[in-house]
Amino acid sequence: MPREIELCPGRRVGGDQPCFIIAEIGQNHQGDLDIAKRMIRMAKECGADCAKFQKSELEYKFNKKALERPYTSKHSWGKTYGEHKRHLEFSHDQYRELKKYAEEIGIFFTASGMDEMAVEFLHELDVPFFKVGSGDTNNFPYLEKTAKKGRPMVISSGMQSMNTMHQVYQIVKPINPNFCFLQCTSAYPLQPEDVNLRVISAYQSAFPDIPIGYSGHETGIAISVAAVAMGAKVVERHVTLDKTWKGSDHQASLEPDELVELVKAIRTVEKAMGSPIKQLLPCEMACNEKLGKSVVAKVAIPEGAILTLDMLTVKVGEPKGFSPESIFDLVGQKVKKSIEEDETITEQVVENHVKKVKC
Repeated sequence: MPREIELCPGRRVGGDQPCFIIAEIGQNHQGDLDIAKRMIRMAKECGADCAKFQKSELEYKFNKKALERPYTSKHSWGKTYGEHKRHLEFSHDQYRELKKYAEEIGIFFTASGMDEMAVEFLHELDVPFFKVGSGDTNNFPYLEKTAKKGRPMVISSGMQSMNTMHQVYQIVKPINPNFCFLQCTSAYPLQPEDVNLRVISAYQSAFPDIPIGYSGHETGIAISVAAVAMGAKVVERHVTLDKTWKGSDHQASLEPDELVELVKAIRTVEKAMGSPIKQLLPCEMACNEKLGKSVVAKVAIPEGAILTLDMLTVKVGEPKGFSPESIFDLVGQKVKKSIEEDETITEQVVENHVKKVKC
């Protein structure tokens, strides 16, 4: 079983711990602080464990030409990409206000640090863990500096190869063992054929000593629920208040009713995973009593006869007798009294019967 890590104070992930559900608000707040607070409250009320944002120090994330690039998309909040991103970027004071609000209503708060300076600020802000977005997973100097901060890390793997993920593991593990990988495909919205949930199993085999999770950008909840059934210990999904809002991430996000359903479905699947031990359960006793079959006499059997297979059959019998899997053990046994055709074979009529104990 993969080791557990304490991702947030008092909240462990991995092993047999419940799945940690991250509501990725990202920049779906439209640059409006009040909307951001509404979304934090929505995440809490829907049952998510954490509300997450994306923090950038734009001059450290983009070069000048990238910020000056014309941005004519229908989702644009400005004439250039820089104007667009500045509209959506909260200040340090606004982040402090949002974190305080999250603490007041009782939900964990963090953000993806989209550049090294953003990580510095989030460290100062005292977030419980760092989220490494897929765009920085192969940014090895960034990873090393982030790992050295000593906070737990959740690392997405969109756009990366298995070889890269091995390198990420080798960089982070010696510095900071408290991290996990999320299988992720960076497409918005994500088509089912590009999800590749089997990578979760590949990660579990390649990195058995860390928790593995899933970050999804698909529509609906079925794939994320399946990820949990495959052992995902962290699930991250983008959320929105309205999929029709302006912004490229809204269509790949869950609205409140979908987030509620996702949380409910994940908790149901976790209960259903249960135990690997296969045995007759107490809840099955009623069905077993009503429909469980027994060995019965196929023909009339005289007292003192030695049982042969052609004397026996299996039916729902009254009273209960030998279970069907005992039929071959009964062959060669001597009966102490006569048994009528269609009568249940019970322990009382078989000579020197020793009841076998099931393992």
